Amino acid sequence: MRIGIVVDSACDLPAGYLQHNNVVLLPITVRIGETLLPDNRDEAATLAFLQGPLSDQSAEAETIPYSAEQIRELFLSRLVTDFDQVFCLTITRTRSPLHDNAVQAGYSILNEYKPVRQAAGYNSPFSLRVIDTQNLFAAQAVSAVEAVRLRDSGATVPQMRERLEHVASNVHGYMVTRDLYYMRARARHKGDRSVGLFSAALGSALDIKPVLHGYRGNTEPVAKIKGFDNAVQTLFGFVGKRVAAGLMTPVVCVSYGGPLDELRALPGYAQLRQTCDSHGVQLTEAVMSLTGMVNVGKGAVTIGFADGPHSFGS
Repeated sequence: MRIGIVVDSACDLPAGYLQHNNVVLLPITVRIGETLLPDNRDEAATLAFLQGPLSDQSAEAETIPYSAEQIRELFLSRLVTDFDQVFCLTITRTRSPLHDNAVQAGYSILNEYKPVRQAAGYNSPFSLRVIDTQNLFAAQAVSAVEAVRLRDSGATVPQMRERLEHVASNVHGYMVTRDLYYMRARARHKGDRSVGLFSAALGSALDIKPVLHGYRGNTEPVAKIKGFDNAVQTLFGFVGKRVAAGLMTPVVCVSYGGPLDELRALPGYAQLRQTCDSHGVQLTEAVMSLTGMVNVGKGAVTIGFADGPHSFGS
């Protein structure tokens, strides 16, 4: 059986990984003023954006995911003939309409795909499963890497479905951002009051950086640490402890809102890499998507892994 895997642009995996593993991308478009920027996970284009004049306006950006009709067209024009079964892994539905759009598209093609497949010489049924990864950015990537591993190991469709839904509900994502004022401006533009002006001003004045935890569709601060370098070093050290204790899947995914050389130079990162290597855990690195950067700002770090319930710092 030909099994396809689909992710959206916010899933922080390198373009080379997606291409090598035949993972299909649902692009997200970023609108800044009158300019439309397609987010195709092009690392060079994303880094060029950071150096360009539009980056100063990114707090006012609008992210536009594929509509149900666009997803329907993608499936009917390509995926129903390229694959027999598709797993579509989306950004958490609590932060984007993409999941619901994909579900709607899935229903709409049920009565349309058969003639398309038959014309291509396929008389067998086509099946689509949309899975909410319940997380963001690097944490989304954990489910995608597991999907690739399962497919390549010869897992059956029921085995993949059960495993991917289990993993998605156990992925932990963590994030440290550099600029709370940016986060506040971005949240205000989107109508999200989770970052107040007072807390942003106080945090910036004291150089306090919150560590945010994403889990099962919710995002909340779990620590406040003085200094960005100190915050990421603490985060990397914590993740290293979870790796040593044993993860649910052998992967840790990291993304950074800038050049990866800057990520690799952050305190504690080299030790995390060494810990992953010594425990047989794959560490994937990606430049954060354009979608992610306009939402959380330049220089942010996100990291994800699948693990049981835990408390930050323990």
